[in-house]
Amino acid sequence: MIERQIIAQKMKEKQIEEFIFSYLNKASYSHTELQRTPLGEKIIIYTSRPGLVVGRRGSNIQELTILLKKKFNMENPQIEVSEIPNPSLNTNSVAKRIVSSFEKFGPKRFKSVGYKVLEDVINAGALGAEIVISGRGVPSTRAKSWRFSAGYLKKSGDISQNHINYGFAVANLRSGSIGIKVKILQSDVRLPDKIILKENVEIKEIPIKIEAIKEEKTEKREEKSKKEIKVKKEKPKKVDERPEVKEQEVKK
Repeated sequence: MIERQIIAQKMKEKQIEEFIFSYLNKASYSHTELQRTPLGEKIIIYTSRPGLVVGRRGSNIQELTILLKKKFNMENPQIEVSEIPNPSLNTNSVAKRIVSSFEKFGPKRFKSVGYKVLEDVINAGALGAEIVISGRGVPSTRAKSWRFSAGYLKKSGDISQNHINYGFAVANLRSGSIGIKVKILQSDVRLPDKIILKENVEIKEIPIKIEAIKEEKTEKREEKSKKEIKVKKEKPKKVDERPEVKEQEVKK
């Protein structure tokens, strides 16, 4: 019974998120969180443009609360809008941005869209990022997957499981569905191969004796050249194997 309740709650949260995504501006919308409070259910909408979500004097929020009450049988939904400081570092907003561009302009220029979004993510300060665009909607004879990656991105271990942010979105087009997966490694993550020095610790560089190595090389070359000269001197001169033939030619 408890498992069924959890599954039903998660399905309801997903349906609410998809409904809000279709209602609001898709490019600026990131994701939603559903929380239970004594006064009712609290819905937090994360977006990069809170002014567009709220509308004039909160008109969009009022309409959205009425629609949520009718469609999902909510008694008192409380909608809160929170702003994302940097949308280029948020995986969900990056994926939704690609979806909105595909739905507006089509998937013909998916390569330029992927490289442009990846460049924006790296310029925003991410250590590494990866964007995977795959599905039947990609312009090709068969379903293909294209991978756009840049920077430093771990594929296994603790960092890939706990410190890399994942995002996913689907663009439903006439040619077919396209799935977008986004991975971003934030700049505040401490990598295990990065050395951090303390206050009174210094790294000393050991000087390499390049002169001695050069001298050894020159001595070896001189020895090789001397050996070659000796071998050349020891080689016998070529002797004519047929002296009689030559004498006959001279007599003629």
